Formats: sequence, structure tokens, C-alpha cells
Amino acid sequence: QVQLVESGGGLVQPGGSLSLSCAASGSGFSIDAMGWYRQAPGKQRELVAIITRGGSTNYEDSVKGRFTISRDNAKNTVYLQMNSLKPEDTAVYYCNAVGFLGVSHFNYWGQGTQVTVSS
Repeated sequence: QVQLVESGGGLVQPGGSLSLSCAASGSGFSIDAMGWYRQAPGKQRELVAIITRGGSTNYEDSVKGRFTISRDNAKNTVYLQMNSLKPEDTAVYYCNAVGFLGVSHFNYWGQGTQVTVSS
């Protein structure tokens, strides 16, 4: 079993910054890609940013230039630095990790953390 524990999030004014982190714990696993998704009320969950083990990244268009995803492979941790936040960034943010536990492929989600951008 692989567990993802998120931290960060909260309330911030428009234009402000927040940082999220997500640490994977367990044993006998290797992570290929880690990412952040978000789900706003009444909307589908969408990809925000993803990073591979090798460091390749991909971002949703609306966050390009404002958000930065990074990871520490030694700590099995992924980070999301969010700058110039907008009210439309308000959502529950979920961490995701895909990889292998032994020979079995896994796809796990964190519990979600609320990000609210409001004045």
C-alpha cells in the first residue's frame, strides 16, 4: 500500500502565493509520475501539473507561468508552488502518484486539500 499525505493549501488573496506538498509513504514501491489535479464545485477534476521521475513537466494552460511543479525523488515528495493566484484557482487540490508496487501498477490519490482564493 502507498499512502499520499498532502499539506499546504488554505485561504489567500488574489495575487498571492501558496505552496502544496505531497509525500508518498510505504515500502517496495517506485513512482513514475506525480501530479496535482483540482476539482472546483460543479466541475470535473482536471490536471493541473504533472512531473515524471526524470523531471519532465506538463501544465494545464491556465496555470502556465504561474505554477511550478517539482519533486524530490529521494523523499518521494512532489511540490506545487502557486503564484499570482486567481479566484478561478479555487478548488480542492489532489495529489496523484502512479508507479509500481512490486510488479503491480498503482494509481493513488491523496485526500485533497482546499485552496481558496478570495479577497
